[in-house]
Amino acid sequence: MKELSKIWMNGKFVDWKNAKIHILTHALHYGTAIFEGMRCYDTPQGPAIFRMDDHYKRFFQGSKSYQFDVNFTMDQLKDATRQLVLKNKVRSCYIRPILYVGYASIGISIVDKPFDVAIIPVDFTKYFGDKADGISCSISSWRRISANILSPHVKASANYLNSVLAKREALNSGYDEAVMLTQDGHVSEGTGENVFIIQNGVLVTPPLYDGVLAGITRQTVMELAYEMDIPVRERPILRDELYSAEEMFLCGTAAEITPVLNVDQRKIGDEAGPLTKKIRETYFDVVRGKDERFIRWLDFVHK
Repeated sequence: MKELSKIWMNGKFVDWKNAKIHILTHALHYGTAIFEGMRCYDTPQGPAIFRMDDHYKRFFQGSKSYQFDVNFTMDQLKDATRQLVLKNKVRSCYIRPILYVGYASIGISIVDKPFDVAIIPVDFTKYFGDKADGISCSISSWRRISANILSPHVKASANYLNSVLAKREALNSGYDEAVMLTQDGHVSEGTGENVFIIQNGVLVTPPLYDGVLAGITRQTVMELAYEMDIPVRERPILRDELYSAEEMFLCGTAAEITPVLNVDQRKIGDEAGPLTKKIRETYFDVVRGKDERFIRWLDFVHK
């Protein structure tokens, strides 16, 4: 990963090498952080951040749910994000805003602890590297967290230890990614992506009550599918439906649209299926500013 020059921390732009926190930062010990992942794309009209409003709305909703204080307004964070792209002189990047409980004293309680905010630009392109055109997945033995344990709908750092375990298990077994199931055996999501399958020409994805993050890329895919007259269903999916799927892909801000070619060594295809290709091509046209119908989703960065 290439280091960029500036990171925004609590209202100030600091050099990358100076973006430091105390070793007793509460979030480091107890996972008390809420974050977002968004992308800035290079478009014919200049750099543009995709669905920044929606990402920050979810950021603030998660903060409210967990009773975390955000000491900045949404407009302040959006302006800081635009300025960060300009100061780093990039036309495209991944952007990670994070709200975390800082250092005051050791102990679990967050009462009287400071809440810090940082926004970090990251220079990376393909989440799955040279396998972006198709990956292998395993069904993880680790179950997805439920709403009675931690909110799956909040992008909280603590949630992702669940994903770390599943990802490590998949990599150890020679797969690229893991798919987690609920305690009831329903398909939930990947370690950092939402799941879609195609059966009988219908695009199917698990419902939010199956421990699914309300992914912004997920919502985008469903809206694009409606525009393309592809039927969409949100319903519980069983494990064996992945094995028999006509097509399958994962999606997320980092993963974008990534085809799945096999699950537990059951072959789905040698390459992305026709509907997956169509959705992916449309998605990239949208995020790169080539589809005027969805230009409203782009927040252009101007000097």
